[in-house]
Amino acid sequence: MARPQHKTFDKQKSVAENRRARFDYHIDETFEAGIALTGTEVKSLRFGEGSIAEAYADIQNGECWLVNSNVPEFSHGNRFNHEPKRPRKLLLHEREIARLQGAVERKGMTLVPLSIYFNSRGRAKVELALARGKNAADKRHTIKERDWKREQGRLLREHR
Repeated sequence: MARPQHKTFDKQKSVAENRRARFDYHIDETFEAGIALTGTEVKSLRFGEGSIAEAYADIQNGECWLVNSNVPEFSHGNRFNHEPKRPRKLLLHEREIARLQGAVERKGMTLVPLSIYFNSRGRAKVELALARGKNAADKRHTIKERDWKREQGRLLREHR
């Protein structure tokens, strides 16, 4: 029987991307998680503001939290504005949370957010990765591969 295809997430508008994560970690598996936001946070994200460069996910008391993500205050938010670096709850199924927690505890893996985006229904989502850290040799190998692919593209363009 054929192996099921990995489903791609329905990304309509990407807000924040963690490009460094793919360099620093081996990505094993990705999950799509909803994110519990207040009104002014949604408005800030719709304007394209927000950063997850230093963010990570943590599991506490059977709940998954996005820690250290930055969603700046909304410019017209008055007294109902939000705190920019507050922990935000990630919405996952209990079975997924249990699986992630097992991988983090037993295998020494990390939960890294790869991107925040809005799907086709207008809901804010987080692409969460179960990842293992790379050592210096792996990072050098990644740089070497990237440079070779760039050089390969140049050679192919010159050859035509």
